[in-house]
Formats: sequence, structure tokens, C-alpha cells
Amino acid sequence: QVQLVESGGGSVQAGGSLNLSCLVSGRAVGTYFMAWFRQAPGKEREFVAGIWWIGSDPYYADSVKERFTISRDNAKNTLYLQMNSLQPKDTAVYYCAADRTTLPRTSSGQYDYWGQGTQVTVSS
Repeated sequence: QVQLVESGGGSVQAGGSLNLSCLVSGRAVGTYFMAWFRQAPGKEREFVAGIWWIGSDPYYADSVKERFTISRDNAKNTLYLQMNSLQPKDTAVYYCAADRTTLPRTSSGQYDYWGQGTQVTVSS
């Protein structure tokens, strides 16, 4: 089992920044693809960004490119999502997820483990 615990959400005004963290514990995730998803009220959960736990190439949804940065600190067992230039449309619950896969995937239904989520609210 893999446990994922998110933190760092909150309320900011448009143009502000937040840095989300996801503490990873339990079994080793060396071969996992790690990702951030988000879900706004009344909408489906959508892929935001992903990165291999061991590797470098990040993947981003078009809607967050140039604004969000995904990273991880293997020594601290923590995944991050730095969010800049936040907009009201970024308001959602943000989830950390882990997928034991050989290919990066953007469909939420294929992920093995999920955190409880952290709320991000951006006001105009």
C-alpha cells in the first residue's frame, strides 16, 4: 500500500501562488508515475501534471503549462506542485496520485493510489 497526504491548499487572489505538497509513505514507489489531478464542483477529475518518481521529464495539461511546475524530492518522499499566476478557473480540490505503470497516463481511473485532496480557491 502507498499512502499519500496532500497539504498546502488555501485561498488566494487571482495572480497569486501556492505550493502543494504530497507526502508519500508505505511501499516503495520507485517505478511509479506520480501525478496531480484536480476536480472542480460538478466537473470530472482532470489531469494537471505528472512526473516519474525516478526520472525527469514532467508532463502538463495545456491549461497549466508555463504556470505550474511539478517536482519531487526523493529524499523527503515528497511530491510538489508549484502553482503561479493562479486564476479563478484553477479553483478545485487537488489530489496527489500514484500509478504503477510503464507509461505516463492522464486518466484518473487508471491510478492505483490517491490522497484525500486539498482545496484550492482562487478569487477574482
